[in-house]
Parts: sequence; structure tokens; C-alpha cells
Amino acid sequence: MTALQSMREAPMKALDAATTGIVLLDDDPFMLKLLTHMLAQLGYTRVVACDSGEKALTRVRGTHEVVDLILLDINMPGMDGVEFIRQLVECQYGGSVILVSGENSRILESVERLIEAHRLTALGCLQKPVKPDELASLMSTLKPSIGHRSLTCAIQHSYSAEQLHAAISHGQLVNHYQPKVAIATGEVVGMESLVRWQHPVDGLIFPDQFLGLAAEEGLLTQVTAVVLVAAMRQAKAWEQAGHGIPVAVNISMDDLIALDFPDTAEALAVSVGIAPQLVTLELTEGQVMRQLSTVLDVLSRLSLKRFRLSIDDFGTGHSSLAQLRDLPFDELKVDRGFVRGASTDGTRAAICGASLRMAHQLRMQVVGEGIEDQDDWNFLSHLGCDVGQGYFIAKPMPAGDVVDWISAWGARTGTTYLVNG
Repeated sequence: MTALQSMREAPMKALDAATTGIVLLDDDPFMLKLLTHMLAQLGYTRVVACDSGEKALTRVRGTHEVVDLILLDINMPGMDGVEFIRQLVECQYGGSVILVSGENSRILESVERLIEAHRLTALGCLQKPVKPDELASLMSTLKPSIGHRSLTCAIQHSYSAEQLHAAISHGQLVNHYQPKVAIATGEVVGMESLVRWQHPVDGLIFPDQFLGLAAEEGLLTQVTAVVLVAAMRQAKAWEQAGHGIPVAVNISMDDLIALDFPDTAEALAVSVGIAPQLVTLELTEGQVMRQLSTVLDVLSRLSLKRFRLSIDDFGTGHSSLAQLRDLPFDELKVDRGFVRGASTDGTRAAICGASLRMAHQLRMQVVGEGIEDQDDWNFLSHLGCDVGQGYFIAKPMPAGDVVDWISAWGARTGTTYLVNG
């Protein structure tokens, strides 16, 4: 095994077992006793066992103690696990969930995806009978950033169109950058630009809190323009500093149906002095089948101008094969929902493998998103995936942190950056 294959992130501090609040939900008294005992052996003593969804929700809604984790049986009389998850969303639960069930893996996969679709945190699944080592492994992934979010503080701010207009005009939208690295060598091959709102009062605001508003108010093209200009200028600055780092920018449906967008993007590249080949434009597969003739026009002209094109979240839409056949993509990004945990899940592994083989046959580069641990990395490496991205490599960071991160990454892996020309 090479040094790169055996790399590890610096360990993150897990929640203190003695103060971690856990709720068990199962209609089987024996299973509740067994799980309570297993957790006690691991040092988790703040455990409440509930034999119905109603009792568990009472604990979750309580304001005196924070619930960090729920171990949930999905097949129960009365309120089943799926209904319980729906209730967790309504009460703005901020902790994590582990599914515990005797159902087949396909059902568990579906419910886990449902949890993620609701933007809750799913740590994984345990098949009955539960094995202590498997429980311990999942418990080790429970981190402070996942739990300990007070229910009374979970309500997000809402913003007005006027505030977003002001943010755009006053330069409050900023880019953070997440590295993309070659899996075979560890070399840094690019940075994805991810927009944030640096609010003067509320601090850093993530895009899920304002991009929906931008779409409603017809401001997505303005947001794209801000992100694209900043990314190009940053790539130019890195280039002048001796770091030839390509950048990727997400574009919206509004951009895809604007016939002058290719000319606008080209003019921006010329004004900044950056080659279009160093800019990848990412779009999700759910976007591209709308107004297909216009989208084909725009993407074909972008390709002719030598911008690279990437199809993001591959496998989550409904027209993937037609899109790969008809549109001039250079890169395919396999959705994180298929990458995470694929090393131990046959369904996800099959989808990853099929996507990668098809993309390579079409001479496309493949990016595996959502790499969260060594197993995800090793799995994609074994498949022959070209590029990786995810928290195991690095979280999105301000532009000012990128060069130092490259140096640290080089020390960690014995690699450096690579100009992707």
C-alpha cells in the first residue's frame, strides 16, 4: 500500500460518550435492552428507550436535553419509521439517525435516501441482529458538527429580495473553493467554486438559504456572473503566483437558456486574461432536458469556445443516457449519494462502476463526489476513477487558504498541484 493509499485525516474529536443524548425507538423490548447494553459498553449512558414513535417524539421535542442520535427501527406498529422521520423534519430535529432493521438492504437504502432528502443526517444502517463492532463503528462517526444543535435554535433566517439585491451590489457574495484531486496520484487538478453570502450581521450564509430566493426573483444569472468573474480572477491570481489551478463554476438553468451566455463567458475570460480551458462549467442533469434546443445551442457554443463542460449529480435525474449521447460533456460527476459507503453496499457499487465504465467509453473524465473516508477513496481508486472530491480531501475553504492547503496536502501525500491544460 502506498503512502497515498494509506493517508488519514487528522482525527476529529467525537462527542463525549458520557454527555451524548441518545433515543432508541423499537417496539421489541428485548432489542431495546440489547441496544442499551451495547451502548453502555461503549460508554454511552444517556440513553432513553422508547417503544413507540409518540414517546420518542416527546423526548426529541423536549427543550431540556438535546438528542444527538436516534436509533430507529423502521418497521413498527402504529407510527412506522418513515412516518417518524416525517415528524422529525417537522420538529426540526438537528441530530443524527441510525436505522436498525431486519428489512432487506434495498428498503433500508430507500429510507436512508429519504432521510438525506429531508436534509437530516443518516449515519448508516444496522441489520438485525445488531453486531457490537458494527454499532461501535457507526458511533465513532458521530461528531459535534452533526449533533448538539439545539432544537430551539434550528430555525434559519429568511431574507428578502431587497437584501439579496444589496448583497450582490455590495460584493457580499464570495467564493469558497473545494479541491479536486487525481485519485491515482493525489495531484491537485482543480478547485470547485462554491458561493457563500458573507452577511454583515449573520456571518457566513450557505447557498441553500438564498439560492431559492435568487431563483424566485430572477437573480440567478447575476449570481452566476459574480461567481464566474471571481473564480476567473482567482484562477488568474493563482496562475501569476505560480499555481496553475483550474476552476469549476456551477451554472443555472437561466444561464443555459440565455443564447448570449457563451459570448458573455468568453468576454469575461478575455478581460481577465484566462484560457477558457481552465474553466469548467458544471450543470446538473435535471437542468439540461428543459428547452433542449436552446440548451444544445448554448452548450455547443461553450464547447467550441473551449470551456470544459461537466454534468453534475449524475444518476439522480431521468434522462442520463440521452444527455450523454447528445451533449458535449467533458466530465461526469458521480453523485455523492452513490459514492458514500459504496465499498460495502452492492447497489451503490454497481451504480458507481457502471457510470464510470460508460463515461470512460465516451472519453469523459469521471469525478467521484462526496468522498468522506479512506474506504470511499480506496473504492474509487480500485474502480479507476479519475478525480475525487469530498470532505476526506478537504472542505470548501476561502481563496486565501488554498495555497497553504496545497502545501499541507503535498506534505501529506507527497504530491503537488497540476496544471490541467
